[in-house]
Amino acid sequence: MNTIPHWIDGARTTGVSTRTSDVFNPATGAVASQVTLAEEADVNLAVASAVKAAEAWGESSLSTRSRVLFKFRELVDRHKDELAAIITSEHGKVLSDAAGEVQRGLEVVEFACGIPHLLKGEHSEQVSRGVDAYSVRQPLGVVAGITPFNFPVMVPMWMFPVAIAAGNAFVLKPSERDPSAAVRLAELFQEAGLPDGVLNVLHGDAVAVNALLDHQDVAAVSFVGSTPIARHVYARGTAAGKRVQALGGAKNHMVVLPDADLDVAADAAVSAGYGSAGERCMAISVVVAVGDAGDELVEKIADRTRRLVTLPGTDPEAQMGPLVTGVHRDRVKSYVDAGVGEGAVLVVDGRGHAPRGFEDGFWLAPTLFDHVTPEMSIYRDEIFGPVLGVVRVPTFDDAVALVNANQYGNGTAVYTGDGLAAREYQRRVRVGMVGINVPIPVPMAYYSFGGWKDSLFGDTHVHGAEGVRFYTRAKAITARWPRQHGIDLGFPTHG
Repeated sequence: MNTIPHWIDGARTTGVSTRTSDVFNPATGAVASQVTLAEEADVNLAVASAVKAAEAWGESSLSTRSRVLFKFRELVDRHKDELAAIITSEHGKVLSDAAGEVQRGLEVVEFACGIPHLLKGEHSEQVSRGVDAYSVRQPLGVVAGITPFNFPVMVPMWMFPVAIAAGNAFVLKPSERDPSAAVRLAELFQEAGLPDGVLNVLHGDAVAVNALLDHQDVAAVSFVGSTPIARHVYARGTAAGKRVQALGGAKNHMVVLPDADLDVAADAAVSAGYGSAGERCMAISVVVAVGDAGDELVEKIADRTRRLVTLPGTDPEAQMGPLVTGVHRDRVKSYVDAGVGEGAVLVVDGRGHAPRGFEDGFWLAPTLFDHVTPEMSIYRDEIFGPVLGVVRVPTFDDAVALVNANQYGNGTAVYTGDGLAAREYQRRVRVGMVGINVPIPVPMAYYSFGGWKDSLFGDTHVHGAEGVRFYTRAKAITARWPRQHGIDLGFPTHG
């Protein structure tokens, strides 16, 4: 059985731990490999390697860092098909979706390549007679990232390229469900010229997470995952004196107004609801049909849902693949059962639809509910699977109130042909990322990704300018080169 190792101090290693966890092929249900799970001693080794590397890397020139990032970008682009295949083999998403994930990660690397410009400070001459004031941003030292299973390439690349470009050393704890891609990225970064220890990959579970949160040499932690774990990461990390950004769960609503093009809206709902088997933090899981749009919209969504092709992610005909594990599939299925029991109308039932020859895989076909209400668990909870629910409301104001009352505030979309309604929606909705006739409004790399309410703990978003600020700290300098001396015990003023 192949064992997936850590990457510490520039080399593959199984560390000191003897614990392992199974990694599955989601399409067949078979155990494909095992991954080493770190103990606290392994965390200490990885952090010690990062501490050793951080000082020299932080002193390296901006030009040196930028050149390494450019080379890394070229290597990832050259190996993008390999990385996509690794994602599909362990996560299950179709190859085209995996390739898109790699591309979005590459865009963050391209952003980080501009670090000489991004780290430019400010300078004010003659703030007082003979006095200049200026500011610089400096790296934190050792920082860590804890990332989820649903984007094993893209989400880590939201974090470590920016952190490393800013002069930090990085310890990555990817999901143990699909860990191989993270090790391959570390190998490519080393090939690009990154010194040993600047990027370490540490596999593990709660033992590794808590050890990173408690470690005195880790200055900051970035996290993406469920809201309960995000809340834990934020509380424990900040209690240990760390800077923390913890992105939590989502219940993304797509509001469809009566004037919208319903064919366009239906295409968007199906694409955003079932892509990657719904295992996206930006997936649309609730469609809000306003006014008399409901009947026709549900019919159009149902027709498209029934025609989706669910097959192994390597099959060229596949539009949706399996879920990541059997445990997760069973959890999602339990919500379908609950939705029926709670009185929602099951329009398309995805249970029991395994492709022929793959009956042991982790399958749940696209599922559609109508007449969902806010009291139902399929509305309240983040299901994280291919389950789409339609809620009907009479007016635009009711739609805004529904979205704003939800505990999550990650992403939302509005479909309309009315510019004034769209403007009103974007202003009034209490959500971090808004799409206008765009179902999955993931910002480009030069903007920042993050939600509001229970979708974010901390005050900074990921990548973009906020990412640079998160991984650096400001230093303000006031300078005078005096020609004469004198004592003045008064409070300093400028004039």
